[in-house]
Amino acid sequence: MSELVTGEAVALELRPARLPSRALAVLLDLVAAMAVYVAVTIVLVTSTASLDEAAQTALSIATFVLVLVGGPIAVETLSHGRSLGKMACGLRVVRDDGGPIRFRHALVRGLIGVIEILMTFGVVACIASFVSARGRRLGDVFAGTLVVRERIPVTRTGFVPPPPPWLAGRFSGLDLSAVPDGLWLAIRQYLTRMQQLDPQVGWSMAERLASDLAERTGAPVPQNVPPAAYLAAVVQERQAREAQRAFGGDAARAAIPAAVPATHGPAASTEARGGAPAVYGPPVGAPEVGSEPSAVEGSSESPAGSEGERPGTGFVPPA
Repeated sequence: MSELVTGEAVALELRPARLPSRALAVLLDLVAAMAVYVAVTIVLVTSTASLDEAAQTALSIATFVLVLVGGPIAVETLSHGRSLGKMACGLRVVRDDGGPIRFRHALVRGLIGVIEILMTFGVVACIASFVSARGRRLGDVFAGTLVVRERIPVTRTGFVPPPPPWLAGRFSGLDLSAVPDGLWLAIRQYLTRMQQLDPQVGWSMAERLASDLAERTGAPVPQNVPPAAYLAAVVQERQAREAQRAFGGDAARAAIPAAVPATHGPAASTEARGGAPAVYGPPVGAPEVGSEPSAVEGSSESPAGSEGERPGTGFVPPA
């Protein structure tokens, strides 16, 4: 795996393509390009038989350059790094930051590819791929690109654990319109990997993400809710809203596993009403959460004459 960092400071784990798959993709591309070149050459020879030898030579050179050099460049530019051979092998050319390539990247790769692939029969490209830690040839080095695998077996590392059942529907009134996609991506990546992190590091990351999310939503993080559980509950609320927009009705919200406790690893045991699953608990040495009396239990120190006070809100209506 190769870890790349995007412009939004999001770490991406990409699997670089190795020499065998890249060689097969290049071979398929060359076979397709040669087939097109032979077909175009036959058509030109038939239609330009009356021209002199110099004109026919110029047309043959132009055909070679356009088909075998310009063709792959145009295909990679229009397909954003997926030629015919790469699509067959499940590969794609991306930038060093993981983004799609543009014309200049495809142009540099194509021009240098003429030297290291066509003129040297791929010897230079093979040597460069062996030397490079990520299997890059010279065209990738000068263009700032990387060939990665798109077909990767799906693992359970992308599973976002559900929030504690007692947080179901608690954040239904949050305004999530101002939360950018980059922050949602960072939160999902944290939730899928938080069990692999050191407890102290994971706790600090959750606090930072929860603070950023609370700043975007305009509502503070509840004091009796662990930051990881808060993030999971807000992500689930967003998924429920997207499902409602897509399918409509309350059935879409019911499809989101809101009240399903975590059943994997140490998170199988849930604490009492004021706590969270063990996976969301604080690290060793961190201040305990959920130990304060819940607001829904009311307060025993309510001032006299506040019989109209609504439990759990602290709001006293005027007399």
